[in-house]
Amino acid sequence: MLACNFKRDAVRYLECFEGLGDLTAAVVISPPDMRDGYEEVDDIPDDKVLAFWKKMMNRYGDAEKYEERIKSQFLDGEIDILIVCGKLLTGFDTPRTQVIYIDKELKEHGLLQAIARANRLYDGKDYGLIVDYRGLISKLDDAMEMYSGAGLENFDGGDIKGAVVDVISCVGKVRETYSQLLDVFGDLRDSRDTEALEVYLADDKRREDFYNALCEFGKALSLVLNSEKVYEALPKEEIERYKANFTFFSKMRRSVKIRYADAIDNSDYEKQMQNLLDTHLTVSGLKQITNPVDILNRDEMEKELEELGSARAKADAITSAMTKSISEKHDENPAFYDSFSKRIRDVLDEYKNRVIGEAEYLNKMRSILEDYRKGRGNISYPEKIKGNLHAQAFYGVVSAVLDDVIDLAENADVVQDITLEITIIIENNSQRDWQHNTDIHNRIAQYIDDLFYQYEQERGLSVGFDAVDKIIENVKTVALRRFR
Repeated sequence: MLACNFKRDAVRYLECFEGLGDLTAAVVISPPDMRDGYEEVDDIPDDKVLAFWKKMMNRYGDAEKYEERIKSQFLDGEIDILIVCGKLLTGFDTPRTQVIYIDKELKEHGLLQAIARANRLYDGKDYGLIVDYRGLISKLDDAMEMYSGAGLENFDGGDIKGAVVDVISCVGKVRETYSQLLDVFGDLRDSRDTEALEVYLADDKRREDFYNALCEFGKALSLVLNSEKVYEALPKEEIERYKANFTFFSKMRRSVKIRYADAIDNSDYEKQMQNLLDTHLTVSGLKQITNPVDILNRDEMEKELEELGSARAKADAITSAMTKSISEKHDENPAFYDSFSKRIRDVLDEYKNRVIGEAEYLNKMRSILEDYRKGRGNISYPEKIKGNLHAQAFYGVVSAVLDDVIDLAENADVVQDITLEITIIIENNSQRDWQHNTDIHNRIAQYIDDLFYQYEQERGLSVGFDAVDKIIENVKTVALRRFR
């Protein structure tokens, strides 16, 4: 938010931002012939102010709709910087506001309220910044003294706390978080071998510690780079080291997230981190992190793999993406997805035991990925259920249970007939909203139980109550995923 004294200044600031084209800016002012809400009266409006006001009235209809629309866009994050003149600096609740640029005279209550506005905590926001173009900091002590006791209780102490940066504390924080980031890597803390560090982060807990430590270091570094006094308190070479290492680990963070198919965490911090890289560090080609791409999207997956360096990194990325996808889809067809899990484990064992090298590891994982995309499992289905994907899924869970109690080869026809009848039972009962209907669940269980009783009486198939109960539960689990 940018606060200025006069409407003409607000309109001219808007023109400057629109000329730059990098930010989305908007202005909220009162009608040109009204007071600005403080003690001073605006100068006689010039042609630019009148033209701007006419444009807003033509677009929104009246002053109230204009102001409410701009406020709504700012709250929704559609506006990067809101320029105000007398309006909205007080009384407008916007805890997401991170920075307030002050180019107007503020004192006493108005000054404290502006500080409280910027310092309000919000998801992904640990502090606010006041950029003072008017030397108002000298008036802060007077304002605090005037409103101590009666009056200051109207402000949240946490919003005013830290209004003046504690230089020593900020220096200590950036050094502490930097050390904690390096500590994540143990004996590799001084290494800049990207491949070795990424392999070290194969452990889920280590990666989580790395993501969180880099996030905290980034926040501390951002405060240093945005505070002139803190910046001056640190030796130049130390700041350069922090900047270089933040850039290094940010690039590695993106690579690691692709390699291990991690969803973004600290999502509210992503924009802050990107802003730090764009504003203070010369970093080209580092894209903002997004959630993992769909493994079935060949083009997007290949783009991500191209960003990785070694063959092992690419193979690890395919492994992680498939493992994640298999975990998410497993209940839809357990036997089918288990077959791919086994193939992946077999290739990993070969690589870890040095039976194959990095290149062959990558080639084999690409081959498994291609089969996965095309649905080519290594399970042989009976002729009667080929082409019936639902029946194939139920055949997997039925045959897995029956394999422990009967000879599947001798009873092949019976097993596929049971599978087809179970498929029909589910199709006939999976009506709308059936997933949460216990009556339908119980009806399905009864039908399947009756089916096995019928086969026992007519075809001599005896499998036992425990096996039937297990089949019923597994069939329902698969059905709940496939019939939505």
